[in-house]
Amino acid sequence: MEAMEPPADETRFAFGENWARFLAVLDDTRIREAERSLREMLGEDGVRGRTWLDIGSGSGLFSLAAARLGASRLHSFDYDASSVGCTDELRRRFGPADADWTVEQGSVLDRAYVDGLGRFDVVYSWGVLHHTGRMWEAFDNAARTVADGGVLFIALYNDQGARSRIWSRIKWRYNRLPPRLRLPWALTVMVPRELLSLGARTARGHPEEYLRTWTRYRSARGMSRWHDLIDWVGGYPFEVATPDEVVERGRAQGLLLERLTVRRGLGCNEFVFRRV
Repeated sequence: MEAMEPPADETRFAFGENWARFLAVLDDTRIREAERSLREMLGEDGVRGRTWLDIGSGSGLFSLAAARLGASRLHSFDYDASSVGCTDELRRRFGPADADWTVEQGSVLDRAYVDGLGRFDVVYSWGVLHHTGRMWEAFDNAARTVADGGVLFIALYNDQGARSRIWSRIKWRYNRLPPRLRLPWALTVMVPRELLSLGARTARGHPEEYLRTWTRYRSARGMSRWHDLIDWVGGYPFEVATPDEVVERGRAQGLLLERLTVRRGLGCNEFVFRRV
């Protein structure tokens, strides 16, 4: 089947460049938090001894967490060449010396490539499929890689109707701007929201709650709040889905929902499916 690549134009966000900057703040504490989040969603032994596929590996943080949790074989790929380099550098810097871990460039929209990967016990794609430009096609291709009895762990943006459409326009505009204007645009968008959040918590007498959204953010999957904010403002292409839509799509692919975490507002809903 002919390979189909996501649209490559000036409106695509440079995810890999953002992840390369994230490596500068990556430390063992963040890695342990990533491990904890996998254990929380997949169970204490949900990774150990199992094969692992990371679709859209980004920084490579969660492939690394899976390697440290005892995955038997790992394959990480990303469409963005800088993300591939980031994952490879993270593997070199922090990965177990004996890990059977392959890192390469590839597209989840390339059916021939995906089919050539085979089947895996755990297929992981957190916050990726909605950035391909063809989310449902990407979902279907990802589902094809799940082995019998295996799980698909994904996260997709929650559909908030008009609010989601507004954010899609904001993200599109970010990527249309000259590089020197992108940071000012991101600040223009996010600073008022952050000030409102600070003001609301201060009015309740708890300004320290706002400070904790920054100082303790690494406890949310080991990530960086600043890099996630830039990813949020710039992350385009951008698609959304309701939980019901995702569950129905999974059922059509022979996957049954095991776990669902619904986020309020514009965040990502997390889904753990199993092929039975």
